[in-house]
Amino acid sequence: MIFNKTDCRSTKTRHAARAMAGAALWAGALAMPAASLAQTAPVKTAPVKSVPANSQPKPLLPEEQAPAKQARQVPTDMTSAPVIQEIPTDYFTVAPVWQVAQAEALLSYIRAIGNEGLFPRDYQPDTLQAAIAKGAGKDLNEIATRLFTWVAEDLRDGRTEMDSRAQWFVEDPDWKLHPIKPLLQDALAAGGQTGGIVAALDSLSPVHPDYAVLKQMLLETSEGDKAARAKIRANMDRWRWLGRDLGKNYLLTNVPEYQLRLVINNKVHTSFRTIVGKPGRTATPQLAETVEGVIFNPTWTVPQSIVVGEGLGARVLNNPSYARNNGYKAYKTEAGMTVVVQQPGPGNSLGLMKLDMPNPHAIFLHDTPSKSLFNNSGRALSHGCVRTENAMKLAMILAKGLGGLSSEEAVEIANSRKYTRVELKKELPVYITYFTMARDIDGVMRSFDDIYGRDEPVLASLAAPRKVKTGQHVTDEAIVPIEAPGA
Repeated sequence: MIFNKTDCRSTKTRHAARAMAGAALWAGALAMPAASLAQTAPVKTAPVKSVPANSQPKPLLPEEQAPAKQARQVPTDMTSAPVIQEIPTDYFTVAPVWQVAQAEALLSYIRAIGNEGLFPRDYQPDTLQAAIAKGAGKDLNEIATRLFTWVAEDLRDGRTEMDSRAQWFVEDPDWKLHPIKPLLQDALAAGGQTGGIVAALDSLSPVHPDYAVLKQMLLETSEGDKAARAKIRANMDRWRWLGRDLGKNYLLTNVPEYQLRLVINNKVHTSFRTIVGKPGRTATPQLAETVEGVIFNPTWTVPQSIVVGEGLGARVLNNPSYARNNGYKAYKTEAGMTVVVQQPGPGNSLGLMKLDMPNPHAIFLHDTPSKSLFNNSGRALSHGCVRTENAMKLAMILAKGLGGLSSEEAVEIANSRKYTRVELKKELPVYITYFTMARDIDGVMRSFDDIYGRDEPVLASLAAPRKVKTGQHVTDEAIVPIEAPGA
């Protein structure tokens, strides 16, 4: 369905219909020889250099507890960080019953958890070993349950504390999709089958191929190369901050790489160079949002910081030829505020398209008239939004594949110079991520410049003692909408 700018946004009541229609549209739009689809590149790598006995468990899930920040002391040597004091965190009013063999399976998993980029010391293997030596009973039940919970939380949600995930505004859905209580109950129900514990924990790790490649790199990197190993761990943990499974179809941009990928049926269909936010106030935040539509020939309502702060409003109102040459129209509100809107056209700051992905940050993917900037090697140049090279190609793919347009209809709309919103019949997830170590578009694992300095707090959090989770799954960092996304 096609909307003009006077129509309201899509509502959630249409989602089910979109999903059914969208699957068929993708199939039609992608009905081409398999060779014409860009396959995911083969994996390559480039050189990178105890609860007190008288305490009562709280019948609360961590997600029901109030978030709390705590001061952090960062040890200089990650391998020598002290173990924190035991603090009760219970998913169960009464701990379930463990067999000794099952606890031994958990102990073995903890001792080998370095393979997942985590640290055995965080999960108190000596405490668990002592409980196992005493045999089955209340102590073993409580200790094994607590430590299983800690391991599962970190594998599912990430080890890094929320306040160390700078500008990471993604809410990982896994704590709702994969609750730990039934996971453990099912694993223990297998009785003497100790594999249930291992399988349960393994089921929480990210399924994206990059996680597996990073895991292999960690195994192959010398213990002596602490800096490289720390960076690998940090980026493995970032994958845990996202949903375990991103889905089959999505857009993903890695900010430090300056690249956007369109993934269809788990394969990279097309990639695009990007321009991202400048370091500082307009750095691009990390988001997981949804594309609801494609806007051809967008308008741009200029933010007041430019209208007033830079005097644009006065220039537009007092100089009609300047306004006309730059496509600006201005009017005064009843309150006396000057509003300036740049009209559709090739000179529009948003270019000829933008993706409609409503979010409180006012961040979206869009075209730009400044094409030459895509030739720069460092492209942290925008006010926060993600400018996309060959943006009209992306718009056409989505408008046809998920919007139901024919090629002729899409071309006609694009050439009309009129604001037109094409609603997608199936919404498309978009992930704006930040990985300083990842596979590039050729499938080679590479390091990328930490353009916003976001590695340091992650590395510090991983180096510090593990803290008991508070149940916080969303950052409490302030949302500051980007004021000038097209500038």
